[in-house]
Amino acid sequence: MDKIDRDNMFIDRLDKAFLTIERGKIYRVVIENAERPLIEKALEHSYGNQVLAASILGLNRNTLRTKIRKLRIDVLQFKE
Repeated sequence: MDKIDRDNMFIDRLDKAFLTIERGKIYRVVIENAERPLIEKALEHSYGNQVLAASILGLNRNTLRTKIRKLRIDVLQFKE
């Protein structure tokens, strides 16, 4: 899948969000739906190492830890 296809797919999903998600909640829902799999994928690639995952994502370690707690992501599932 090339960049144009990914961009179009993302835009289509955003259009659906605007039609289906309650007004005032769109931003939070879209960000949470993108953020969780992104963080989980970084944790998978770092084998649960939060410092490395933060580096992969370009986030501060404490910012990542805050997001992990907020999203209730179980980091232990990514450790080998």
